[in-house]
Amino acid sequence: MTTDLSIVHLISQAGPVVKFVMLLLVLASVVSWTYIFAKHKELKTAFEVVNVFEKRFWSGIELNELSRQLGAERYDRRGLENIFHKGFEEYTRLNAQKSMEPMHVVEGARRAMQAQYTREMDLLDNHLPFLATVGSTSPYVGLFGTVWGIMSSFQALANMKQATLALVAPGISEALVATAMGLFAAIPAVVAYNRFSTNADRLATRYETFMDDFTTVLQRQAHISQHEKHDGA
Repeated sequence: MTTDLSIVHLISQAGPVVKFVMLLLVLASVVSWTYIFAKHKELKTAFEVVNVFEKRFWSGIELNELSRQLGAERYDRRGLENIFHKGFEEYTRLNAQKSMEPMHVVEGARRAMQAQYTREMDLLDNHLPFLATVGSTSPYVGLFGTVWGIMSSFQALANMKQATLALVAPGISEALVATAMGLFAAIPAVVAYNRFSTNADRLATRYETFMDDFTTVLQRQAHISQHEKHDGA
C-alpha cells in the first residue's frame, strides 16, 4: 500500500492546529502580495512624477505659472509636486506681507515643504512594516506548526507497538509543510521590503535635494521681491 504524500493530501490530513497555522500563513502571503503589487505601482509612479516635475521646474517656467498649474482643481498632485506647491503657496502668502523679512519668508516656506515631505514619506512607508513583520515572523510561525505537528505524530506513535518509516513519514511530512509555507510567505516579503525601502530612501534623497535647491531659488526671489517693495515704497 503506497502512502499519498501530495501537498493537498498532507494539508488535508494535518491536525487542526497545523491547519490553523497554514491558513494564517496563506492569508499573510495573500495580503503581502497585494501590498507588494500596490507598493510597486506606487513607487514607480512616484519616480515618474519626480522625473517629469524636475524637468518642468528646471525648464525655465515661471514659478507662479507652475504653481497655478499644480493648483488647478482637476490636477492630481503627487509626491514632489505637493512639496513644491505647499512651499511656494506658503512663500507667496508670507511674501505678500510687507513687514516680513526675506529670511522669515523663506523659513516659512521651508517649514511648509518639510511638513509635506513628512506626509509624503509616511505614504511611501505605508505597508512596509507589515512586509517586514511577515518576513521576520512567518518562518517562526511555520516552525511552530512543524513542531506541533511532529509532537502530535510522535504522541500517536507512542501507542503503537512498532513504528516504521511508513507510519512516521506522513505525520512528519504534514508538519514540514507548515515550515515550507512559512518560508513561502517570508521570502517574497523580505525581498520586497528591502527593495521598497531602498527605493523610498532614494526618493527621500531626491526630495531633500530638491527642497535645498528650491530654498536657494526662493532666497534669491525673496531678496529681489524685497528690493522691489522698497523701490515701490
